[in-house]
Amino acid sequence: MSFVRELSWRGLLQQSTDPALEDILQAGPMTLYAGFDPTADSLHVGSLVPILTLRRAQLAGHRPIALVGGATGMIGDPSGKTEERKLLSIEELERNVAGIRRQLERFLDFKAGGAELVNNHDWFRGLGYLEFLRDVGKHFSVNMMLQKDSVRARLETREHGISYTEFSYMLVQAYDFLWLHDRYGCKLQVGGSDQWGNITAGIDLIRRLRQGTAYGITLPLVTTASGQKFGKTERGTVWLDAERTSPYELYQFFIQTDDRDVGRFLRFYTFLDERTILDLEESVRSAPEKREGHRVLAREVTTLVHGAEEARKAEEATQALFGRRGGEAGMSVPASAPTSTEPQSVFAGEGVLLVDLLVKTQLCPSKSAARREIAGGGIYINEERVGDGERRVGLADIKEGKVLLRRGKKNYHAIQVTE
Repeated sequence: MSFVRELSWRGLLQQSTDPALEDILQAGPMTLYAGFDPTADSLHVGSLVPILTLRRAQLAGHRPIALVGGATGMIGDPSGKTEERKLLSIEELERNVAGIRRQLERFLDFKAGGAELVNNHDWFRGLGYLEFLRDVGKHFSVNMMLQKDSVRARLETREHGISYTEFSYMLVQAYDFLWLHDRYGCKLQVGGSDQWGNITAGIDLIRRLRQGTAYGITLPLVTTASGQKFGKTERGTVWLDAERTSPYELYQFFIQTDDRDVGRFLRFYTFLDERTILDLEESVRSAPEKREGHRVLAREVTTLVHGAEEARKAEEATQALFGRRGGEAGMSVPASAPTSTEPQSVFAGEGVLLVDLLVKTQLCPSKSAARREIAGGGIYINEERVGDGERRVGLADIKEGKVLLRRGKKNYHAIQVTE
């Protein structure tokens, strides 16, 4: 199957600058690139779509370039933002770039003749401001730039507006495409749908300065069926770094996927074939209680990000947590119950106040609300009702490596206790 056709059936092809791109790519290997912003020392699950798109391209015989924006990270992309990003120091950017490099190497083959990993700071640090304005800036009309969605949206927000720094981001990204075109023969840029204006700016610059033809593909910005931005939870961003988000937490994030999203996320985040995904979708519809599609999704993504061994451990921990009947009362715990991890040291000594745990796990919005729930008989630890508002949760409350909290009849939170 061709690269473009695979993106199409997976629902990953949002826009293309040329309707004949599938035939063009079928004619022979092409070099393509996607950029990643070093705003942190780890990418998050929202970055998986472009990362896996580069991997799909490599498997289809094309040559991917992963660009880490050491230079563009100093400016900040206004696309999809309502206010200006915090500018990072050189030291912060270098640390972030190094972290992202290590993560990208898990997904792409960078051996000789394979994928390339580049940092645009390498070519921008020696480029003078006047030289850039003369050679690049003169080819961009301010009128045209003002029509781009990323710029127009910020101009319409009078409270924040847009700085000249962010306004110039489009020129910098366009020059990236030109530089990669000259250095590697790169002819295709891939990015989120909010990058359309930046991508077409690069295509136009290549046409003007090199009389060359280049192409662009955009991928959908992923949201959940409930309309929430993908990759965010009540506990924060879901990272690809195991120190920030453990393999177990990543597994839990995907196994708790809304039934309505399972089929779509299997297409986006796995390399399973269409027939297998259709069968799993049917399983979700006909036997939702089995959660087969959820388990496969969680296993496949955790394996991609952290390896098969970590995925196995996460799956075993989940089965230990939800595979038996929870607590002495024998009440079943829904597999979709939110989970988190805490070190055993939290429960040592006098233990931790139950009201603090109820707030931390989002079961109660505040300590006062938690005490009211306890006084009303609505809080349980391991299925035993709690009546003391000053109750502490200690080592004796850890059952089979977990502490199970419940508010009311249906609101669970399972805490997996680590050594």
